[in-house]
Amino acid sequence: MQERRSIQPEDLFALQFLNDGALSPDGERVVYTISQIDAEADKEYAALYLLDLASGEARRLTHGEQSDRGARWSPNGKAIAFISDRSGLAQLHLLPVDGGEARQLSDFERGVGGGLAWSPDGAKIAFSAKADAEAPNLGKEAYRVDRTVYRFDAIGYLDDEAQDIYALDVASSAITRLTDDRSNNSNPRWAADGGSILYDANMQPTATRAMTPDLMRVDLAGNSSVVLSGWASLAAASLTPNNQRIVFIGRPDDGKPIGTKADLYVLDIAAGTIDCRTSGLDVGVGGRLSLDMPIGALGAGNVAIADDGDSAFATVQRGGTNHIYRIALSGAESWQPVTAGDCAIFPLDLVGQQLLYAQTSMNAPPELRLKRLDEATSQQLTALNEAHLAGIDLPAWSRLTWRSVDNVEVEGWYLTPPVGEAPYPTILYIHGGPHAAYGYGFHFDFQMLAGAGYGVLFLNHRASTGYGDAFSTAIKGDWGNLDYQDLMSGVDYTIAQGLADAERLGVCGTSGGGNLSCWIIGQTGRFKAAIPQNPVTNWRSFYGTSDIGIYFGVEQMGGHPHEIPEVYAKCSPLTYAHRCTTPTLLVQSELDYRCPAEQSEQFYTVLKAVGCEVEMLRQPGGYHGASIRGAVNLRRAHNDAMLEWFARYV
Repeated sequence: MQERRSIQPEDLFALQFLNDGALSPDGERVVYTISQIDAEADKEYAALYLLDLASGEARRLTHGEQSDRGARWSPNGKAIAFISDRSGLAQLHLLPVDGGEARQLSDFERGVGGGLAWSPDGAKIAFSAKADAEAPNLGKEAYRVDRTVYRFDAIGYLDDEAQDIYALDVASSAITRLTDDRSNNSNPRWAADGGSILYDANMQPTATRAMTPDLMRVDLAGNSSVVLSGWASLAAASLTPNNQRIVFIGRPDDGKPIGTKADLYVLDIAAGTIDCRTSGLDVGVGGRLSLDMPIGALGAGNVAIADDGDSAFATVQRGGTNHIYRIALSGAESWQPVTAGDCAIFPLDLVGQQLLYAQTSMNAPPELRLKRLDEATSQQLTALNEAHLAGIDLPAWSRLTWRSVDNVEVEGWYLTPPVGEAPYPTILYIHGGPHAAYGYGFHFDFQMLAGAGYGVLFLNHRASTGYGDAFSTAIKGDWGNLDYQDLMSGVDYTIAQGLADAERLGVCGTSGGGNLSCWIIGQTGRFKAAIPQNPVTNWRSFYGTSDIGIYFGVEQMGGHPHEIPEVYAKCSPLTYAHRCTTPTLLVQSELDYRCPAEQSEQFYTVLKAVGCEVEMLRQPGGYHGASIRGAVNLRRAHNDAMLEWFARYV
């Protein structure tokens, strides 16, 4: 009998992660993408697999030390288009399903971006890419910038990285450039008649909300027009089968606070009217729980439209769950969940009555599942990690609820380590966002810490999504108050329940979670160690250096720094850094343009000045999410440093 053990950092390299999936047009097969880390090569590779639904048999379609992703079926089901970096750069490839080698279709000097979409007749493939030989090599010679937001996290300097929409003729391999406007254009979707393409236009030269796209339409002659513009958020737009309406998830720029829920809308193209289909729903549409694994298309917030055009299927995050809802597109507002349980679900595709989705839970990474909409049950299609995890003693977990300082109920979870006895040394792990949420999803960091003997407390403090607008907008201009009280009340509750050892506490988090980690150690000395990762520490400098500072800072604080300098100072952890006595390890990605390195550097300098024990783990080449989804060597260094720091002090 196999001896059971706790999960270890090296288990990250043994796990397989589901990245994407698509049903064949006849609904009989599924192509999906699996990624896995090669520990010796320090690289992550991805391959395509094909599953026959009738027999349940799966076979690997692509092989080799490369990343193959974004697979999309041709309309006749005979070929699969995908993106592969097997030639050194990501290029468009075509693979015959029933035999034959993959054929490279593109040869862009800087590779293909993604977003593959077949035209309805199968004659063309739309995609996004950066134009050849047009990069001005920013950063190598003197250069000027005139954009409002001139660099962007995980992309770079935007004049260097503009991306356009292209259409490839499958028969001749001829490629036509359809856009050329200095924007980051992506996610092409064909109209049903094949005459035009919807796409997202991000990061326009004058845009302040660089993350929020305009919805555009371009014909095959390259004539583009604006469909929707000026929204606070806009995503997942798709045409209905009759080409008459556009369904999308969004939030109008109507002055409501950031964190207000997004809804599902329907635009009648001919009439020009927009109908909100979920105004009565108390939580938002399109949200997803925070996860710390490669998720690919699982994070896309997909919307699937039924063949009859009468309903759409989208995720609704409520508390710690993510489920798919069927939402009526006309008549009285109506929505019903079609999935249930303590889990997080991400829709991938819909063909006829068959809904393909990924499902993860507290102790299980995502697996593919299929549900017929006319049946109550669903079918698990993959078991990627069951054999490996069968030999591991995974932590037990419990859902907790308690009343915070103002009697508002807060929801959280506690992972109990498989070794040791209560009360346990405990790590408070804080999510970023802050308009995001934790819940019933697999987190390797949590599992790794529990395997090392720590209890892990994670919760949804004020500003988290999934609990209504009053909850998610409660910290505007008041960061570090109710969110901090929610976190501390959660720690107090786990101590009172006999779970956490009050004398052995640690705290960590990334981005917004890093901000709160820094805030906490400036307010209390109860934690023995802290690991803030890519934090915001100074809202005033964040306003000027972050790729989202010019709008995010303003919306979170309630005005510009020159208008309300006292609010910016009050809400900045740097203001209180001189009080810190907690041994602190700052983790900072050097190419993070979301929470730039100067944020950690300022905090680090103050802690050094006052004699607080502090070190900084710097991640060369890393962007904002590098610790959890970046280069393998950076993730390895992050995991090792986290375990060493907590072992040293907690």
